[in-house]
Amino acid sequence: MASSQPAKNVVLVHGLFADGSSWSEVNPLLQARGLEVTSVQNPLTTLEEAVAACRKVLDRQDGPTVLAGHSFGGTIVTEAGTHPKVSALVYVAARAADAGEDYAALASRFPAPPASAGIVYDGDEGRLTEEAFLRDFAGDLPAERARALYAVQQPFRRALLSGRPNQAAWRSRPSFYAVSTEDRTINPDLQRYMAARMAARTVEVRASHLALISHPQEIAGLILDAAAR
Repeated sequence: MASSQPAKNVVLVHGLFADGSSWSEVNPLLQARGLEVTSVQNPLTTLEEAVAACRKVLDRQDGPTVLAGHSFGGTIVTEAGTHPKVSALVYVAARAADAGEDYAALASRFPAPPASAGIVYDGDEGRLTEEAFLRDFAGDLPAERARALYAVQQPFRRALLSGRPNQAAWRSRPSFYAVSTEDRTINPDLQRYMAARMAARTVEVRASHLALISHPQEIAGLILDAAAR
């Protein structure tokens, strides 16, 4: 495990329906505080390949590093977060399954979020319809900004959703969780359950699933808290 010294690096992992630019509002706030920031370009193909991409970035970090994930990126953080350079984990409206746990089965214990009905497939690739993206994924953003984000939506492979983490880094790393209270992509009560289970320091943000864009100050603040722990 990384040393107990304050982290000077942050690695950010995006989720489904997005790319690394989804952290663009948070990045400068962290950089302004002297942190080295890298936003991983998650391939959205298989969990194994996504974790490998994240670990390559972690290998390049110089010293203790905070690993933060949004949405599906939380699954990647959960698996890759055992990397020896990772000092703390941050989940932003993110999945946080246990080792070997079926996230779909866990999520089925809570009412299905509206966005799930908006996923469509072109063969092996899935994406959100524009209507679902604007209403259920980015509902608290100005329409013009939401449409710009929709335009760069990256499709994901079906196989990605079947991946289960082999290990749960949150069982051995200090964890932080930002719950989006108005989330229509991951049920807020499911978020609260996962945060409580990992004994995470938790904040609640009155935001859509894209709190990292609509409320970057709060999300950056949580990451800074994780870095200083």
